[in-house]
Amino acid sequence: MILMIVLFVLMLFVLWLGSRHGGLALGAISGLGLAVMVFCFQLKPGNPPIDVILIIIAAITCAGIMQAAGGMEWLIQLTEKLLRRHPNNITFLAPFATFFLTILVGTGHVVYMLMPIICDIALKKGIRPERPCAVASVAAQVGITCSPVAAAVVAFVAISNANGFEVTIPQVLMVNIPACICGLIAASAASYKRGKDLDKDPEFQAKLQDPKQREYIYGESATSLNATISKSAKASVFIFLGALLLIINFAIFPNLLPDYDTIKAVKGAEPVEIVDGVMISAQQLADAGIQIDQVTELAEEDLKMNHVIQILMISAAALMVLFCKANPKVAVDGPVWKAGMTAVVAIFGIAWMADTYFSHFMPQIQSILVSIVAKYPWSIALVFFFVSMLINSQGAVVVSMLPLAYSLGIPGPVLLGVLPSVYGYFFIPTYPSDVATVNFDRSGTTKIGKYLLNHSFMMPGLISVSVSTAVAYLLAELIF
Repeated sequence: MILMIVLFVLMLFVLWLGSRHGGLALGAISGLGLAVMVFCFQLKPGNPPIDVILIIIAAITCAGIMQAAGGMEWLIQLTEKLLRRHPNNITFLAPFATFFLTILVGTGHVVYMLMPIICDIALKKGIRPERPCAVASVAAQVGITCSPVAAAVVAFVAISNANGFEVTIPQVLMVNIPACICGLIAASAASYKRGKDLDKDPEFQAKLQDPKQREYIYGESATSLNATISKSAKASVFIFLGALLLIINFAIFPNLLPDYDTIKAVKGAEPVEIVDGVMISAQQLADAGIQIDQVTELAEEDLKMNHVIQILMISAAALMVLFCKANPKVAVDGPVWKAGMTAVVAIFGIAWMADTYFSHFMPQIQSILVSIVAKYPWSIALVFFFVSMLINSQGAVVVSMLPLAYSLGIPGPVLLGVLPSVYGYFFIPTYPSDVATVNFDRSGTTKIGKYLLNHSFMMPGLISVSVSTAVAYLLAELIF
């Protein structure tokens, strides 16, 4: 027990230290924690989440190539046109714009391109920019658990299926999208009259007395409307959307996927595939280390959805390179690729360290938590939220904590219902999109307070996650 507590404190310290440095350091420092566990305390290494990592790489490659082709700029331009048509409703429309863009591309880092526009529209209309900006930044991260290509969603489905809860990506979206929309409506409503109007804010009015500050606040106009969008850029978006629709289609109708005949054997032997339905001879079975009396059944195995996503995303990226003039070098230098690959390293280090710890101490953890979660299964949401505060990655929370939740006997529908709670890293405002939003707001109304936790993202974040989790919990109970 003492060793379990010591290593748990070590793991928390590693996560805290990694979050302080951010970026690639989070994954690398987690790897250092893993090394201490393995070499100093002789814990057996757990399993790194290879399938999740490969899906992220495929999706980020596709989204990065689309950005290099100019497709992302077109999406931002279309979104800006909508926002500028209805500037009075920017506090409601802005979060839904960032939310649905995240659903589309699978990463919340699209906020970097849209946030200056949101701030500009609010300033031009005399609306306190903190109102739409803070909730829009939160909404960009909320959309991750609603995206068919986001690591958190795909990992949830893969881990759930492996633990006996047969759920598909469309079913996850069917619960999470309406639940998160309810949460964002509540957060937007709470933000609608938040803070003082600009004309009544003495701090803001004092800034306007300085000509340089006034020029900085009102002098420039952020817009994407002047950009010329090529046909190839638009084509890249349609290719990306086509790949998404195929993924959703195959998830809804798995019978359309190819299946493969396999021989299942006992005694731990690996299944042996049958090529084109031709039976393998006894000698071939023997060569494979399987005796005839070991064979238990001939079964069909469908192509797995994680492979479907990887194949279609990589194929879509290839089509963009071949037909949409997308430059792979530009994609690698773009913000979508950089942010995505940073997430890959973070998930790799964090999830591997966490799996090593929880695998070793699973009996002790079960004895401590099983009585609590048996009586209050929803309380696992608090664990998810707390871990997310430390590791700044919803995908990493799912990969590292969901197997533990299943091992504690928590039903799959309950875990689906609390999935929105894996977003808790707004609580400590160190996440890049939140920091960037503060910098994009030229009025200075979106801020991080003197006491760190009294920041602009706290209120919309707590409201959105709380309402989303409650609604998702009810929907999951009704549906499943």
